[in-house]
Amino acid sequence: MSIPSLALLLAASNVPLPIQATDLPTQQLARWTPGPVRCGDIVVDAVHLSAVPPALRWGAGDVRPVTLRFRIDASGRPLSIRTDGASYVPNSEEIAPALAASTFTPGTPRTDCRVDYQQQMLPLAKADPADLMAYSLVPTNGPLPREGWERISPADSDCLRQPRPAALLRAYPDFRKVAGRPGERQWSMTSYDLDKKGRPVAVRTIGGTADPTLDTAARKAAAGSRFVEGKRQGCFYPYWRDALRLAAPPAPDEAQFGATPLCPAAGWAQPPRLTYPPAWNRRRIEGWAVVQFDVAPWGEIGNTRVLASEPAEAFGQQAMQVVRSARRSASPTGASGCIERVRFAIRPDDGAAVEHAEEGPPPQ
Repeated sequence: MSIPSLALLLAASNVPLPIQATDLPTQQLARWTPGPVRCGDIVVDAVHLSAVPPALRWGAGDVRPVTLRFRIDASGRPLSIRTDGASYVPNSEEIAPALAASTFTPGTPRTDCRVDYQQQMLPLAKADPADLMAYSLVPTNGPLPREGWERISPADSDCLRQPRPAALLRAYPDFRKVAGRPGERQWSMTSYDLDKKGRPVAVRTIGGTADPTLDTAARKAAAGSRFVEGKRQGCFYPYWRDALRLAAPPAPDEAQFGATPLCPAAGWAQPPRLTYPPAWNRRRIEGWAVVQFDVAPWGEIGNTRVLASEPAEAFGQQAMQVVRSARRSASPTGASGCIERVRFAIRPDDGAAVEHAEEGPPPQ
């Protein structure tokens, strides 16, 4: 009895289970929208509020708002930027750099400022084409899917059809004549049709950062490009000028933080590894931090804490990682209360960057 029963059990285990219907997560575009800026009880208007780059996310995800607190100096620059709350919200890394690249009316310095950013999730088929274009230029969460490119394409476009028209000559603007903006990339998405000889016609601007000089230069460059023969409609191509370097505010002298009698001078057995906060590096925003730390007798760094940082707390958090990556030379007693200033610097501007992106999704 036991053998037939075992055989029946084994046979039953090979019967495929029914497929359960489930809602699979899909990629969506996340965009951040700022609310009013308040300093104390006063609403403060921005001269320019830099947009937060959109991001790709899977599923509904975490859509909690993010609050930033900061001050505004006499030049109208936001400083001492920090996130209100300790819990991390996905895809919020770009918010503080965007605020740092913003400007307010110069005048009396303001303190106790705050702004709330709300996150909205949209299917790619319903997302704003301008947001999809912006994401395609800096695809931090992976390349824009074909669904996104199809949303960007004009309704009558056939330019994504394979084989896509190959460029024989790609013209570029003279970016030296395009004024840049500190901490913010300027871009222009240019659309055009191709006549039977591969010449761009009906050149127009379909998106960008609304820089008239760049838009005009981009249209001129697109019109001067040449492609293989064959008529096409609804082609598009982005031109951008990279952000100008936004210099760090003046850093205090280390002496302002007091003497360090328990930290005798010593060399590095392993120098610090300077790593730049990625979102701030993309915007070419500089910063600094002053970090205090202790040293074990064998040279290991510990008990790190940030004494000051500008223009945002992100530089202090990164500076602690930089300091912890180092080791001091061994000593009989170690040290405590040591102070190190970490400076995050971008290479000086060497002219406008001539950059571009692919005009559509990769071949499939």
